[in-house]
Amino acid sequence: MSRETVLVIDDEPNILKTLGEVLADEGFRVVTASSSQSGLRRMEEDLPDVVFLDVWLGTDDGLELMRTLEERFPDVPVIVMSGHGTIETAVRAIKSGAFDYVEKPFSIDKLLITIRHALRQRDLEEENQSLRKIVERNYRIVGGSLPVQSLLDAIRKAGPTNGWVLIQGENGTGKELVAREIHRLSPRHVRAFVDVNCAAIPENLIESELFGYEKGAFTGATAQKKGKFELASGGTLFLDEIADMSLPTQAKVLRVLQEKKLQRVGGTKDISVDVRVIAASNKDLTGLIRKKEFRDDLFYRLNVIPIMVPPLRDRISDIPLLMDHFTEELATHDGLKPKTFTAEAMEILFGYKWPGNVRELRNLVERLLIMSPDATVSASDIRSVLGSPSKPRSVDPGHGEDPSPLKEAREAFERDYIQETLKQCGGNMTRASEILKVDRTSLYRKLKQWQVSVEDGGSEG
Repeated sequence: MSRETVLVIDDEPNILKTLGEVLADEGFRVVTASSSQSGLRRMEEDLPDVVFLDVWLGTDDGLELMRTLEERFPDVPVIVMSGHGTIETAVRAIKSGAFDYVEKPFSIDKLLITIRHALRQRDLEEENQSLRKIVERNYRIVGGSLPVQSLLDAIRKAGPTNGWVLIQGENGTGKELVAREIHRLSPRHVRAFVDVNCAAIPENLIESELFGYEKGAFTGATAQKKGKFELASGGTLFLDEIADMSLPTQAKVLRVLQEKKLQRVGGTKDISVDVRVIAASNKDLTGLIRKKEFRDDLFYRLNVIPIMVPPLRDRISDIPLLMDHFTEELATHDGLKPKTFTAEAMEILFGYKWPGNVRELRNLVERLLIMSPDATVSASDIRSVLGSPSKPRSVDPGHGEDPSPLKEAREAFERDYIQETLKQCGGNMTRASEILKVDRTSLYRKLKQWQVSVEDGGSEG
């Protein structure tokens, strides 16, 4: 097991010797330096886990070195030491990026506590970065089709702003992924992303969930509790399935959005909140407005940046990419073994209507990885999950006859698939060849063979 390395930078030999012995006795590997120049060299050679740095290094300025270390080695905590400690020096050290500040002569116990805290803080930050990467990977929007490219373009435009966003789309299309990506691209990404499923909270509890409550506000309110708006202050509040919110609650939410302040349930004090709201719904909000089931003023308040998430049936060329993504995710987190899919199995997937959209596809992949007995998933395996889906257009002769021979069926499927991709790309040959991962010349040759005109779909790019 490797030992943690501590670098001590001090121009006093006695300090180097004393700290070196104490830290070595505690199980650390200790390296030392007596100047700024040698300290930087040691940083590059030894990559320490934590640094002790003296403010005064002879003619060198320790705080200047501190700023250099913060810039070049931001993940390494630095504890600043000084024998001439003042509040001003301590404040300057912390502002320069120091983890903590200790005075000489120092207590060995305090020194060891400080270094343990520094290492613990470093570990927590590394864990947080690792978890953030996992979350970002799991919530990544996968696809190369034209509808997805248009969606990503809208997200890139909306993200850096503070504008409120209304996301609409069918169940399972990935509305939460869109909301999280907008938050990730916004200046608020360092603060909380708080999500609320309005459909999952009982009507008698939703106000206390959104606005919080004071102690004694109702039976069971034994302590004060902050609501989702307060928890999201400075960050983003995602109100999913907002159409399921009652009209009285809609009115209270609208007031918070307009005044940027709220009162907890049972409270009288106004609390200011700075929240970017992203709302989502799978319902036709304009239709609900006509039925007086959704407030038009709330709709217009939220609908600053409207974003529509396409259903899976409009982006079928993304199915292989999504399947690869889900397979990798399930193999990594659940230990499931990847499987290959036959051409006939893929034909069924491409012809299916996907009423449950991307969520349904993920569930199907997971079920097949678990339940399919073989390393290869066949068409019968797909049918056992989907039931008896309608046959894909590409393998349907169209006159009630028996299916065409396999070779002809595959060619028909390939032709339809390429034509559909070209249609999604507006006829742009270059873009289609990139998505299909087919050489542009080969693609043009196939279209010519099938007597398909490029002009029917658009330009050649």
